[in-house]
Amino acid sequence: MATWEHAGTVASGVVLGDGDDTRVHAFPGGETGLDAVRLGLDGLLALGADATATDGVPLVDVRLLPPLEAPTVRDFVAFEEHVEGVVKGVGDGGTVVPEWYEAPTFYFTNPYALVGSGADVAVPPGCSVLDFELEVAAVVGAEGTDLDPATAARHVVGYTVLNDWSARDLQRREMRVSLGPAKGKDFATTLGPWLVTADELADRVDADGFLRLLMTVEVNGVEVGRDLLSNMGWPFGDLVAYASRGTWVRPGDVLGSGTCGNGGCLGELWGRNGRQDPPPLRPGDVVTMTVEGIGTISNRVVEGRSAPVVPPARPRSRDRA
Repeated sequence: MATWEHAGTVASGVVLGDGDDTRVHAFPGGETGLDAVRLGLDGLLALGADATATDGVPLVDVRLLPPLEAPTVRDFVAFEEHVEGVVKGVGDGGTVVPEWYEAPTFYFTNPYALVGSGADVAVPPGCSVLDFELEVAAVVGAEGTDLDPATAARHVVGYTVLNDWSARDLQRREMRVSLGPAKGKDFATTLGPWLVTADELADRVDADGFLRLLMTVEVNGVEVGRDLLSNMGWPFGDLVAYASRGTWVRPGDVLGSGTCGNGGCLGELWGRNGRQDPPPLRPGDVVTMTVEGIGTISNRVVEGRSAPVVPPARPRSRDRA
């Protein structure tokens, strides 16, 4: 399932074909990506079958958008190897804290900042240390609360590639306040190129529920990172179950895997190398991510804009009257 803009009109539907023959076919009733996901897996597949009867548009003629407008985006940190490296470069320690192993940790990121493959990504105001993060996201297709992991796994309607763009200098400052990340992650998250339904990847799920898919990331055509999605500490069913604990997950909710290891982001490599090598991203750099069985996303970094200054905290008295 994909969402795209063509000739000034936004549509959602299915992607068919291969190579130069790939075409997008809109849902016949004008359903959005979120509408389709709310139907659950069976409903989405039926709607997709109806879309194949519509006239298609060549994929090369459209501008891809995020597959759906996600109501919420939770981003987990499920790869131990990533944590090992990045705490040395961004955090203030050199080891994975014991609490990481106890339960999957996530933060909420900005659903209004989602962009599609091919979009330019501007350096956020005040940032001089820009980074990418290679992830896969699961999309929920049925509501639930206090789910067990096996049931939660069946609530996943599909998967997409996620780039959790990160302003490392902003992130480091705000996390020293023991809160965040916030503005360090607030400006852009790439989702795409489309949503691959869970049934298409069922044969890649191992006995423990992990998806064994190759993940790679390149900067300007040079490979920087490579890992397997199955190196997650928890499978997606566990992440959905934990997200539903004491609350609800609902159709359209996006759950990121967290950044893979072995170069899934520059911050991990900086921590391991003890220096910023490779260097932070700069305007003109092109970041390309490919996940086996899902697809490829690519974005170009561009100059950002300045923003009004927010002054530091003012010294105040502790008067009570």
